[in-house]
Amino acid sequence: MTTTIRTVHVPLGERAYDVRIGAGLLARSGREIAPMLGTQKRAFVVTDTNVGATHLPALTAALAEEGIALHALTLPAGEATKCWAELSRTVEWLLAARVERRDIVIALGGGVIGDLVGFASAILRRGVRFVQVPTTLLAQVDSSVGGKTGINTEHGKNLVGAFHQPSLVLADTGILQTLPARDFLAGYGEVIKYGLLGDELFFEWLVENGPKMAAGDLAARTYAVKRSVEMKSEIVVRDETEQGDRALLNLGHTFCHALEKATGYSSRLLHGEGVAIGCALAFELSSRLGLCPQEDPSRLREHLGAMGTKVDLRDIDGDLPDADTLLDLMGQDKKVLDGQLRFILARGIGKTFVTSDVPREVVRDLLSEALAAR
Repeated sequence: MTTTIRTVHVPLGERAYDVRIGAGLLARSGREIAPMLGTQKRAFVVTDTNVGATHLPALTAALAEEGIALHALTLPAGEATKCWAELSRTVEWLLAARVERRDIVIALGGGVIGDLVGFASAILRRGVRFVQVPTTLLAQVDSSVGGKTGINTEHGKNLVGAFHQPSLVLADTGILQTLPARDFLAGYGEVIKYGLLGDELFFEWLVENGPKMAAGDLAARTYAVKRSVEMKSEIVVRDETEQGDRALLNLGHTFCHALEKATGYSSRLLHGEGVAIGCALAFELSSRLGLCPQEDPSRLREHLGAMGTKVDLRDIDGDLPDADTLLDLMGQDKKVLDGQLRFILARGIGKTFVTSDVPREVVRDLLSEALAAR
């Protein structure tokens, strides 16, 4: 299964790289990676138990075709892997293998593996090259691009990390066909974010074509990944280390990270599901503050509902903390500046901005009502 391979270039000077997008890239990954290697034809891949069982043989075979020896480490699947212990395990494994700065480390997996392996590559020998091979929709449109890497701690999500750009991203949209429906829809939460934050025409395209994507339409999936990566690249190039505009990419995430913490980073709430709920809450908050018409959060909620993804707090199984506790969890978010929570709010679909000027009681009332509706 192959389609035309699309390329989005991320122009960051000497840290520039290409994001290659299309079906069949895993099978040709050897040809994509070989030109990056020197005389030592070797690469080091880190994956997880789920992805490794499905996709590691194909990657191994593709690299072997180009005479590249592959050394593999398989970590447990799940968000809990983004921790100090697995980071240490990964770094020690790479050191024991005598990885050099010009070697290639490959992150084969979703956002958890990409974040952890990217961080390990950033701190190993003060920076080793790595290649992202994202295997989920969420990772292909978001976490594999832009250079944010890190792990979670008991204090919150992604609070320890570094900016370390990949040398190449291979987003094989064909392997999205292997995703369970829930995982695909979770990734869709990040896709819809791009239309909401800066491209109303893309949002309208998603309203029309989202059901095709969910049904497996390869062309629709490839276009959605390409457009999402283009938008993220444009923002990252303007603000690589999140001093300004890049914070827009966190639309929905202030709510999302608190909800993930409250649910123990478990399967009760996948990251992309939290983003979808967070976007709906951010637009509802914007409407209550008189920034956008009520029809905008209604359009968003209607579309998310039609796609079958999570929309409300009542869609999260199990107990949740009260509004004050959720607010306290939001206060641990890395977007807090000078003790003030920063929100990404909207003046309409495609028109977002960053602000700290949000009354705590308005947020509390919004959360209280959402919890009461469960």
